[in-house]
Amino acid sequence: MVYNCLRKWHWTLLPAHCLLCRGRARPPFELCPGCIADLPRPAAICPRCGAPASAARLCGHCQRQPPSFHRARAAYLYAPPVDYLLHALKYRGQLAVARTLGELLYATLQDELRVMPDRVVPIPLHPTRLRSRGFNQAAELARRVARRADLILDTRCVARTRATAPQTQLSERARRGNVRNAFRVVAHVAGERILLIDDVMTTGNTVNEVARALVAAGAQRIDVWTVARA
Repeated sequence: MVYNCLRKWHWTLLPAHCLLCRGRARPPFELCPGCIADLPRPAAICPRCGAPASAARLCGHCQRQPPSFHRARAAYLYAPPVDYLLHALKYRGQLAVARTLGELLYATLQDELRVMPDRVVPIPLHPTRLRSRGFNQAAELARRVARRADLILDTRCVARTRATAPQTQLSERARRGNVRNAFRVVAHVAGERILLIDDVMTTGNTVNEVARALVAAGAQRIDVWTVARA
């Protein structure tokens, strides 16, 4: 309660500027209502992997090869200005963006939490990349979601056991091999429901590989939330 009161007074005395248009932001987001309304939302999606589709039915890929996770959802499409915000977070270290996107991620997808997970797990970075970047953008997003949903945040549940090339530089086939067996579960997750958090989902190979490791370790259900879907 004290935290919420302090936040209220902070916004009253020091109103934040919108990260996009510099107008007056709407708490708890550092975006104005107009810019929030303009963020690109997916329409019809595959009910399993969350990929944009022409109709809300299971996509061909999920029919041929069901993913290891049970359901994936993205708050927005990877398009302007969402791509700009994610780039500012990931490559320019603007952590204020993580607070806003984490809040929006929870606000947009909270109704998807029909069964509460046992823990929130961000997609891990390899220690080499974590030292280079200084933070894990997925962990920053997951921190907000876990706080808002009153869930356990576990940043050590899954370890990235080898450094991999950036997925953005690879073909879809190469992406699968790039992350194959690149993750190891280091916590007891048998029978648990896990909510995985990442910034962007493109082909889904990374989150699927983490989900595969969690299922092999005995996890009961894996849901995936991302800010954007490419």
